[in-house]
Amino acid sequence: MNTSESIYETIDKSKDEMIALQRILTAIPALDPSSGGKGELQKCLALEKWLRENGIENLERFDAPDARADSGIRPNLIATLPGKKSQNLWIMTHLDVVPTGDLSLWNSDPWEMLEKEGKLYGRGTEDNQQGLVSSIFALKALLANKQIPEYTVKLLFVADEEVGSTYGIQYLLENYSLFQKDDLIIIPDGGDSEGLCIEIAEKNILWFQVKTLGKQCHGSRPDEGINAHLAACDLALLLHDMKNHFSAQNSLFEPVYSTFEPTKKEANVPNINTIPGEDSFFMDCRILPQYSLDEVRLEIEKRTKSIEKKYGVEIVVEEKQAVESPATPHDAEVVQVLKKAIQKLRGKEARLIGIGGGTVASYLRNEGLHAAVWSTLDETAHQPNEYCRIENMIEDAKVLASIMLGNN
Repeated sequence: MNTSESIYETIDKSKDEMIALQRILTAIPALDPSSGGKGELQKCLALEKWLRENGIENLERFDAPDARADSGIRPNLIATLPGKKSQNLWIMTHLDVVPTGDLSLWNSDPWEMLEKEGKLYGRGTEDNQQGLVSSIFALKALLANKQIPEYTVKLLFVADEEVGSTYGIQYLLENYSLFQKDDLIIIPDGGDSEGLCIEIAEKNILWFQVKTLGKQCHGSRPDEGINAHLAACDLALLLHDMKNHFSAQNSLFEPVYSTFEPTKKEANVPNINTIPGEDSFFMDCRILPQYSLDEVRLEIEKRTKSIEKKYGVEIVVEEKQAVESPATPHDAEVVQVLKKAIQKLRGKEARLIGIGGGTVASYLRNEGLHAAVWSTLDETAHQPNEYCRIENMIEDAKVLASIMLGNN
């Protein structure tokens, strides 16, 4: 049996340990303070303890201050295994999870992992504990077989991925010089059920709130007021129509076009027979990367002013999130080594895609770092009855171990 086969066998034999670690992590709700949680500290401490007990002792913490969180910090943890090369191979996952949502839609306790028919059910089991556990057991298999990786392996477990990454990757990039331009960065936090999609590009994201100010009046006398809700509805339609202005298509993405969607709507008046003087709604825009957000902002301003003039209202636009990034090149080293490992272990060629959702890869790409997002997922993230397939967790660990070894 050669080295690779021995390592893959070790991973196969680690199934029960992988499930046990998933159980530990699922039981700790690592929720953002804005979602009513305490942050990721307790989950990070449990993970640190487990890593040390299992022979992964080269650990560093980089804590971001956040007064809202447990003990006032949001932890970011790095586990390092030195390799033959000083070139780093980063495998980056996140500690935080999203809220459960309506508990009546769950068939089991979301904070108590349930193993059933080859799946692990619970909040966070797929997003992002599947990738987290896979990366750990890939590294652990190398240690068990006394193998030095080709690259210096760095497992990075970040905070705050689900709510903007201010205390996670953004904090690390702004305050530390951890990354080098030739680093390989893999983010196992997106993919498809076959594990054949490598995400190399993301649509630019713009979230904003629109506050419309008119004049409240009685429902029977609209002539004495200015209907803020009516103006807001007109503006929502006008902003949605921006898809016809930014009309390019790109087959890398699904859908292939930019989207401008009105989403959340806040309450205005409590009764039917009052015309509201204030109204508020939100937009979620996913824009092809060939358009800059500044271009989009100018068009938003133009359309907003036209509604102000038409209805005599005042409109305030407040951005909630704005992220844009270049694509990782098709021929980037991280893309090529990942494609080769998938071909070797799956016997199929991976395809390159773009996505409309946002990942931490965008922050890295904006720093000139090449990142690839990949995993084998049923895409149950954020849903009731979220689950991870045990087989996916095991087989993804083998792909990551293959890359660590340089056996591509």
